[in-house]
Amino acid sequence: MDLVIRDARVIDGTGGASYRADVAVHEGRITAIHRENEGPRPSGAVTLDAQGLALAPGFIDMHAHSDLALLRDPDHSAKAAQGVTLEVIGQDGLSYAPVDDRTLAQVRRAITGWNGDGSDIDFTWRTVGGYLDALDSAHGGRGIAVNAAYLIPQGTVRMYAVGWDDRPATPAELDRMRRLVAEGMREGAVGMSSGLTYTPGMYADDSELTELCKVVAAHQGYYCPHHRSYGAGALQAYEEMVNLTRTANCPLHLAHATMNFGVNKGKAPDLLALLDTALDGGADITLDTYPYTPGCTTLVAMLPSWAGEGGPDAILARLQDDGTAEKIRHHMEVIGADGCHGVPIEWDTIEISGVSDPGLASCVGKTIAQSAEMRGEEPWVTARRLLINDKLGSTILQHVGHEENVQAIMRHRVHTGGSDGILQGFKPHPRAYGTFPQYLGRYARELGVLSLEETVAHLTSRPAARLRLPDRGLVREGYRADLVLFDPETVAAGSTFEAPRTLPTGIPHVLIDGRFVMRDGRRTDVLAGRAVRRTP
Repeated sequence: MDLVIRDARVIDGTGGASYRADVAVHEGRITAIHRENEGPRPSGAVTLDAQGLALAPGFIDMHAHSDLALLRDPDHSAKAAQGVTLEVIGQDGLSYAPVDDRTLAQVRRAITGWNGDGSDIDFTWRTVGGYLDALDSAHGGRGIAVNAAYLIPQGTVRMYAVGWDDRPATPAELDRMRRLVAEGMREGAVGMSSGLTYTPGMYADDSELTELCKVVAAHQGYYCPHHRSYGAGALQAYEEMVNLTRTANCPLHLAHATMNFGVNKGKAPDLLALLDTALDGGADITLDTYPYTPGCTTLVAMLPSWAGEGGPDAILARLQDDGTAEKIRHHMEVIGADGCHGVPIEWDTIEISGVSDPGLASCVGKTIAQSAEMRGEEPWVTARRLLINDKLGSTILQHVGHEENVQAIMRHRVHTGGSDGILQGFKPHPRAYGTFPQYLGRYARELGVLSLEETVAHLTSRPAARLRLPDRGLVREGYRADLVLFDPETVAAGSTFEAPRTLPTGIPHVLIDGRFVMRDGRRTDVLAGRAVRRTP
């Protein structure tokens, strides 16, 4: 054997009781699991003493925003150090394939706050297959830090075929979108995502989304929507997605499924009852969450959808026009913009976490209300100036969540873990660096919301099943040796809102395909990650 891990507490990903065993690895796969008192123990070229450590399948991040970070950063400790061995990218309906030159330029500007402007990236691809190939050949052909699966971004597809117009697609445009989705699925995407509070994807009506979901289902993928509201009308937005995908006969995975804002305090049971009814009726549904209360997105996403029609240049032009800017303010502060989930915005909940222009760094770490008070002006004046001066590139933390909702949803039978980790900004959300140890340390060990075995199942086998990966997500003979060793007594997220890039503790070893990407708590120079393509 290449490697034998001795005396590990194996938490195999099934949710069943852990057990003591030696686990042998050869040529990237688990080749033997030797429980105590079962005869001769396996031997290997390398032996790792795992006394006191738990051995689990590598964690699968079901909602990641590492689309350019994987190409930019060979180290990528933000995820590798958490024990993440696979990320699902292409989220929230906006990413970098499929595109043409026009669409690529627009999407780069639209999600600068998520991924940077991409000025350090060589965008050689235009198709989904080309992007996946770029991941495989990254960093001089060595690959990427962790594995990655890709969702076709519906907003980008609409941008490509329709543009930024708020109108129904023509029959010809819908046919083009169907073809783009089918091509992306054939080239290896695992499904399709939407961002239905982000322009231009939110301009699609249910009939359009249903037609695209039918294409996804035909290729054995799943639909992953950031649905139309997490605030006012959240339950109706969830129900819309359930009904839409049942009509299309398409599996549904609800992105960062939560119930936010004051209108939804204590209402997680209502969501779970809705899902249970659908599941009991035969629906194929899963969801992911991150174990924190604040959300994270871009400041421009808070604007009403009509202000986003036409794309970034049109948004800036509206903001620079006093009359139109006043209409935007009224919509946000009085009516409740659809970009802010139908809830009138509370500027004291909007904390700036990152800016594209370093000259605006003094805004980071302060709420819009705090910055406005320091300037002696109304919050909208501050927000408007920041949007214009930062060319829409500012990211925010939105402090509108409820702990009881977070805990209730993470207990559900179809729950999985997703960081929603945005790595950009001077002060990113700590979930990007801490989601998985936060589940293991705070929510399993300290709070007992789930047992350790249940928690591991939520982070491994459940997402692997949704992704239809036949040889990942379990510690089982013949499976890929994507493994994480952690100390159940000390594992904890190091990242905080004050120091969000601090790495976790208690996760000394992480392997991908049997190769150490983390060894003794340090990142190795191994790049074992590859694009994980959908297979029939």
